[in-house]
Amino acid sequence: MILFVPALFGQGVDDALRYSQVYYQGTARSMAMGNAFGALGADFSSLSTNPAGLGIYRSSEFSITPEIFNRSTESTYNGFLSDESRSNFGLANLGFVFTNKANPAPTSAPWKFYQFAFGMNRLNNFNNRVFVEGDNLEHSKIDVYLDKADGVDYQIIGDENGRYPFDLYPAWYVYLIDTIPGYRDWYTSPVPQGGIRQQEMIESWGSVNEWLFSGAANLNDKVFFGATLGMPYLRYFRESTYTETDIADTIAGFDYWNYKESLTTKGWGINLKLGIIAWPVDWLRVGAAFHTPTAFYELTDYYKTTTDAKLGSDYNVKTSPNGEFTYQLNTPLKAIGSVGFIIGKYGLISGDYEYVDYSKTRLRAPDYTFSDENSQIRKSFQSTYNLRLGTEWRVSAFSLRGGYSIYGSPYASDLNDAKLSSYSFGVGYSEGNLGLDLAYVHTAAEKDYYLYASENFTTKAAKQEINGNHFALTLRAKF
Repeated sequence: MILFVPALFGQGVDDALRYSQVYYQGTARSMAMGNAFGALGADFSSLSTNPAGLGIYRSSEFSITPEIFNRSTESTYNGFLSDESRSNFGLANLGFVFTNKANPAPTSAPWKFYQFAFGMNRLNNFNNRVFVEGDNLEHSKIDVYLDKADGVDYQIIGDENGRYPFDLYPAWYVYLIDTIPGYRDWYTSPVPQGGIRQQEMIESWGSVNEWLFSGAANLNDKVFFGATLGMPYLRYFRESTYTETDIADTIAGFDYWNYKESLTTKGWGINLKLGIIAWPVDWLRVGAAFHTPTAFYELTDYYKTTTDAKLGSDYNVKTSPNGEFTYQLNTPLKAIGSVGFIIGKYGLISGDYEYVDYSKTRLRAPDYTFSDENSQIRKSFQSTYNLRLGTEWRVSAFSLRGGYSIYGSPYASDLNDAKLSSYSFGVGYSEGNLGLDLAYVHTAAEKDYYLYASENFTTKAAKQEINGNHFALTLRAKF
């Protein structure tokens, strides 16, 4: 269960998973159709799934997609129900497509068009606010500290620049842990083992935006080839406050204590996406794409903690030193198979099947092996599938769209759930060289969250239901 406890800072198993998962956004047209564009193309979102879709463009185009995003989380912990939410405004897509006819060439020449495109699609949104609250009659987070401290000399724990500057040292400084009289390496605490109110507020924000540089070619209007050089840019911010309180004011020598964490993670990576689409007959398109792992994904964590405690008449507070650590993340490769059915000039139905193996995620650093973390990744995660379905129907200048997608759970052996599903719908309008698309996407997921754990015990899981709502608007202009 330690796997699912919030890390003191990044570089943990769950952090590696968070930065490896991709939930495509992009244009409103694509979002409304469940992002099932692997065999369709002619939409900037396809550069992030199957870049061969760029080869279907016949004209140059600019697109921009602002969005409003809201995510809410309902948590149930030890019989207490709580909920929180967070909204933000962002940019899901910004793209330029340049199309060139293969000229000069006779109409019988096999190569018809060449395309080049660059811009950005959003791959993940970290905005969320979570509140967990409940009474614990069995133990405290301080028990984790005692398990960790027992057997360690107090001079090591009391060294601000030593081995425990972010947890044990601040707790020692504010008297949350202290040696048992007559011992140098056994500890006690004024915080009781249970019978306290526990609360945690976690606020996160940031995103993964992938900058794309793509090229494609059209062979006889039958086969389309494409490649994308992707450069994902990651920004993740988290502020959390964990609190234990004597709410009835009946515990002598203890009122409350707080533990605050601050984490910022930033970094760039690089990957390559290759794709092909075949259009053998008017009513059928078939596509396939391969995404290399994101290599050279160099991330830097900046972190600190603050611990304060009110013990009787005494109040003390201690902030840790500022931490900084740079490391590399290798995300797993992806393989995508797609099919699209074109129903004359009236509509279409499409589907994408995506394979990804999260057990192949790896952490590396020049001065740290990550052997334990990478071993845990291999044991805890598995290969899974993501399925995306979409449809579009045209009525004069309007298009009506709908979609459904499911992203399978990355956890092996039912360790957790974290499967995510979504449904979507939208409408589009085109007039001449201009187009406007609207989309709404609702996402839902469930997972277990653990406030803390040690090798000897863990809290009961907080059962969480997570719901997200996207509203996206795309402006398209051909030129």
